[in-house]
Amino acid sequence: MESIQSFDLSLLNAIQDTFRCGFLDVFTVFLSYLTTSGIIWIVAGVVLLFFRKTRAAGIILLMALAIGYLTGDVLLKHLVNRPRPFTVNPNIVLLIKQPSGASFPSTHSTLAAASTTVLLVKKRELGFIALALTVCIAFSRLYLYVHYPTVVLCGLLLGVLCGAAALLIAKAGKLENRLTKNKSN
Repeated sequence: MESIQSFDLSLLNAIQDTFRCGFLDVFTVFLSYLTTSGIIWIVAGVVLLFFRKTRAAGIILLMALAIGYLTGDVLLKHLVNRPRPFTVNPNIVLLIKQPSGASFPSTHSTLAAASTTVLLVKKRELGFIALALTVCIAFSRLYLYVHYPTVVLCGLLLGVLCGAAALLIAKAGKLENRLTKNKSN
């Protein structure tokens, strides 16, 4: 674990030394607040519910978010309890309010990847936009020094698994068939 910690901190410090600038300070802070608690993804899921053609995608997206939140934030954060990098390196001045709770996994990354996975399968054009946003979110968590690189990577992988699980659950429950049946009634 010590070698992972050393690698993580050296990469975070390299990001600080290489990329720190006024534009990214503002952009990453904005992105962090925009995606807090998965709000942007929740709004996207709810908007998709309003349209018959995208209703299934909205339901599956919201299901993926629920699975991601429960597995990542409720279960894994408490089991792993990895401290955040700014607590290990107190010389860092945070640009955002100090997040509470453990670092592992990154909830921002998990929810972004879960949403992106669903959207890439169900609404490909929105999926590519979500993918670009997910990359920016993952980078912002490192730039803001609130998560380790391995924590963000695990959050992304967990998100993909949660998105895939939601898609499989919807397929097994024949969600789209049920919505199509209701449409004809």
